Amino acid sequence: MHPRQSIPGAAPMQLLTVRHITSYRYRQPVAFGEHRMMLRPRDSYDQKLLDVRLDITPEPTSLRWLHDVFGNCVAIARFSGRSTDLCFDSTIRLDHSPSNAVEFQIEDYASTYPFSYGSEESPDLLRSIERQYFDPGREIDGWARQFLRRQGPTGTRELLAAMTLAIKERFTYVSRPEFGTQDPLETLKLGSGSCRDFAVLMMEAVRSLGLAARFVSGYLYVPEDGGGGRVGGGATHAWLQVYIPGAGWLELDPTNGVVGNRDLIRVAVVRDARHAVPLSGTWTGFPSDFLGMDVTVSVTADATEEEPRSPDAVDVRRSGGIS
Repeated sequence: MHPRQSIPGAAPMQLLTVRHITSYRYRQPVAFGEHRMMLRPRDSYDQKLLDVRLDITPEPTSLRWLHDVFGNCVAIARFSGRSTDLCFDSTIRLDHSPSNAVEFQIEDYASTYPFSYGSEESPDLLRSIERQYFDPGREIDGWARQFLRRQGPTGTRELLAAMTLAIKERFTYVSRPEFGTQDPLETLKLGSGSCRDFAVLMMEAVRSLGLAARFVSGYLYVPEDGGGGRVGGGATHAWLQVYIPGAGWLELDPTNGVVGNRDLIRVAVVRDARHAVPLSGTWTGFPSDFLGMDVTVSVTADATEEEPRSPDAVDVRRSGGIS
């Protein structure tokens, strides 16, 4: 058992349950290739994984787990035979502890911008500082620098909060089911995008200022009262982390203007958004065989505080048969 403990400086923990179902439909039985899943959250001090269940229909011939180069948990399924349907049903339960973003500590030398990372941290942060998108006119650089004070240093905390809030207030959120992300220059031009588009835009903006940033894929809990108008629930969600000495990897959700991890459930943390795909795989058949894909995501808070069972062994339950 994992005892439930309160973390100094954190809000009370809450039990959250996430159910993520992805179903594929085909006109006639098709063969399935290898499928890769990134659905299991990262266990940490602020989110304790309590229970994991994965139902796959039809039953795969093998299912193995591994950690990728970023330390994310990945499941790989292989199949034999053919079927007209393929379904992945993931349910996870975790103890989530929201941090008080206002009180996060920063090393004195990094409390104002500009600052330089220390010699011990820099080698490991360099790839997270590198820009990923072409910006010949330095438009993103110019957009990022509007948040700097014209005279004297800028408070690091204030800089990140202002940029996060600006994206929420100045850009229009658009749910976009298509795979991939917009080029950040396109997001600037359109003034709109999805949560992953906003995360990538802000990553490139802070990287232009020499700060290390990472892309985060996961889920967003929206309370029944609407959570102050938050958007991005009912699907996978995306945000970013910025490394600040003393505070570590700070979570920023520009879609909702949130600084800190409140209601954010981390699943995958990567350097490039293209490395964070919840589910990917192949199938063999005629293009016309594919009828569609349905994805449903629900994040709910448990009403009871019952003692959870130990997650030391993952409960993987496979159902159905191969036609």
